[in-house]
Parts: sequence; C-alpha cells; structure tokens
Amino acid sequence: MRILKLNEETKADILGSLLKRSPSQYEEYEQTVKSIVDDVKARGDEAVCEYTTKFDRWDATAGGLKVTSDEIKAAYDEVDPKFIEVLKEAADNIRDFHIRQKRDSWIVTKEDGSILGQRILPIDSVGCYAPGGKAYYPSSVLMNIIPAKVAGVKRIVLATPAMAESGKVNPITLVAADIAGADEIIKVGGAQAVAAMAYGTDSIKKVCKITGPGNIFVALAKKACFGMVGIDSIAGPSEILVIADDTADPRYVAADLLSQAEHDELASAILLTDSEDFAGKVSAEIDEFLKTLDRNDIITKSLDNYGYILVGKSMDELIDAANDIASEHLEIQTKDAYEIMTKIRNAGAIFIGPYSSEPLGDYFAGPNHILPTNGTARFFSPLNVDEFTKKTSLISYSKAGLEAVHEKIEYFAKQEKLTAHANSIKVRFK
Repeated sequence: MRILKLNEETKADILGSLLKRSPSQYEEYEQTVKSIVDDVKARGDEAVCEYTTKFDRWDATAGGLKVTSDEIKAAYDEVDPKFIEVLKEAADNIRDFHIRQKRDSWIVTKEDGSILGQRILPIDSVGCYAPGGKAYYPSSVLMNIIPAKVAGVKRIVLATPAMAESGKVNPITLVAADIAGADEIIKVGGAQAVAAMAYGTDSIKKVCKITGPGNIFVALAKKACFGMVGIDSIAGPSEILVIADDTADPRYVAADLLSQAEHDELASAILLTDSEDFAGKVSAEIDEFLKTLDRNDIITKSLDNYGYILVGKSMDELIDAANDIASEHLEIQTKDAYEIMTKIRNAGAIFIGPYSSEPLGDYFAGPNHILPTNGTARFFSPLNVDEFTKKTSLISYSKAGLEAVHEKIEYFAKQEKLTAHANSIKVRFK
C-alpha cells in the first residue's frame, strides 16, 4: 500500500481523486437512468416487468412483482436458525439505538395567550431499497426498515432484486425484512424500482420517500426522482479512514482498512499516522492479509485506486486532514482516542479504540450503517429516525398578541414591497 507524506498538495490530490467517485460525476449514465424513469412513469408495470426481465433475468410477467406471505414463511425454513437468532439480536440493538432518537412534539403558550409549537409526525409511506440478486445485505434491510418502523411510518415497502432465473428473493433478505417489520416486499431492483416507488404503478403504490444504498443506477434514479419523492442521500462507494499512532496494533489497523476495500474497486481506505515506522508495519500486514483473503482481486484494485497511508508531522495535522476528507467511517486508534474524537467535526460514524472495528457498526452495535459518503459528512447525517418524520409548525396568536406587534409586521411587509401581506394584518385593526 502506497505511503506518502501528508501535505497540502497530497491532500488536495487525494480529495480530488475521491470526489471523482461521486455518483454526481457519472453523467454518461444519467441519460440511461432518465429514460428508464420516464418509461416506468409512462408505462408502469409493463415497463417494470420488461426491465426486470432484461436486467435481473427472470420472467417478471409470470411470477408477479410482490413477495407473498407464503414465500416469507418458506424463507424461515431455508435460513439457519442460528443466523435468525443473530438477526433478531442485531435488530433489537438497532431498534434500541433508534428509539432514543425519537423527538416529541411541543407547544409553548405566551402570557398573552398566543401559542407556538411543532408537531412531529411520521411520513405516511417509505420505500426502502436493499441490494439483491448476486449479493444480498440483510444488514442494510435492518438498517433501512427499523428506524422507519420506530418513527411510526404506516407503510414500509422493501424493494430488492430477485435472483436470476428463479425470480425468488434471497430467503435471508426475506427473513431480515420480516424481522424488521416491512409491510410489503417487491421483487424489483435498479432504477426501475426507484421509479416505480416514486411514481406508482398498478401493482406498486407510490411512496413519499425512498431510502437505502444501491449501485450507480439506483443512486442516479434517486437523484432523478427527488422532488416527486424525498430521498435520504445519493450514496457513493464505501470508505474508511483510520487515525492511528504507534500505540495501535498494526495488524488491527491493516485488517480494518481491508474490511472496506473489499466492497468494490471504487472503495477507499486511508490511514493517517504520525509514525513512519508504524506506516511501514501496517503496509507489511496488508501484504500478508492479501495472501489469504477471498476478494483479493477487488481489494488490490481498490487499494491501487484509492488506498493511501499518509504520514503527518503531528496529530493536529492528521485531525485537520480527517475533517477535510470527511470519511464515511472513521476509526481512532491512538493513545488519547476520546480527546481526538472531540476534535472530529466531519465523519459519518466514529469508532473509538482497538475493539471498535468498523464491521461492529455494519452489523450489530445499533447505530445506522447507512452513512454519508464522498465528503458529504460535512453536511449530511447517518440515516436516522428524523429521516422518516416531518415537522409542522403551529401558530395560534390571540387578538392581544397580534395587536401588540401588528404595526411591526405591516412595516416589515412594506419593506419587501408586499402590500397585500401588510393589508392582511392591517384589516384586523382598522
């Protein structure tokens, strides 16, 4: 793994390289996605079935687009009971964490009797996307559906591709969706799934918001449908950044960097350290791990493309670089890990200490693993209960309350040349 000196030039080069992975940079796919979205909007189920048959390679016209209750029951018989128990325990952890995020509506009453407040209500319906087909991610199913359920969403739809030829959704995905509390499951993936949930078809009723990770076509379809529906974010490739000093175990750090590099060739893995000797040890451990790991080819390409070990002069320099990169996952394995944590402003999730490896957050700890990528942790948050609620302001002024301020409001409106606004207040006190 390449080792570089950390300075403003290398940091700028790396940031530029990382940003090229953003879904917003893939203009060549946008027209393809737009044509799929427009086609589904125009032809509904007919278009959805055609694209499903074409891309997922099973006859959607014959099998139907929705998973039946019998299919869900059968799935439990196909999944190892031990894994079902692990899924249930992970779901409990995720649920417990997200319950703590819930907010209450509030109302305040002023001395003159005027009332102000905020109502917090769940969104009526959401569509949660989970990758499927060749790969399946039950962890993403849990992370999508459970916070929506905690928020009180009445209708939760899971969209996930079925397996080629069989037209069946992976049984592990079905069990995870049932444990999480999905109300409907549709066997549709890609841009056509997003479009169907955004615009609605005869068999797939439209939703109010779409969340969850997917490939470039899913990401761009969410972008194209934003406005017709809400979305959580436009997710990019996975990334990990580790801040470590020479008190860390180089073997732990190397293993953690590789845990994200195996996702795909666009994944990013970066180590920031103030020790050149430690950098060399981590690089050597990575070489050893690569001899035994299954996804060796993908990891190697990922590290060649977006893997870096950066050696800085001080911990403050490393912290500044970490805040500029704003990584999806940030691990801190240093002597004063909690103190450093307080200086991190931009990260999707922070893992503190040698026994808080990133996969702990992926599967089991409870915080959501659907996180901001490509530097968007500077202004985005992890998927959370708030994403599945909406807020409505309440305003109820008494006559005395309005009378006390009406002239100021009229004056304000006139400054904006909106005399009808001013008149709406004025007529009440003629």
